[in-house]
Amino acid sequence: MPIYEYICLKCNEKFALLQSMCSADNNTECPKCSSREVKKAISSFSCATGSKDSASSSAPAPGFGGGG
Repeated sequence: MPIYEYICLKCNEKFALLQSMCSADNNTECPKCSSREVKKAISSFSCATGSKDSASSSAPAPGFGGGG
């Protein structure tokens, strides 16, 4: 089950929940004010590999310049 981030439209609280992918937003309740007026937030994600060198997995790959 993925972790979804939400913003409460009533009290502006930001929170995260572990939910199934088929859960509807209207079934999600703000933990601060109990409102169901919530919106999914755009969140970043992380990806890990199974290699032994996973400690450096957050560093850009060699040759990935990006600047100009």
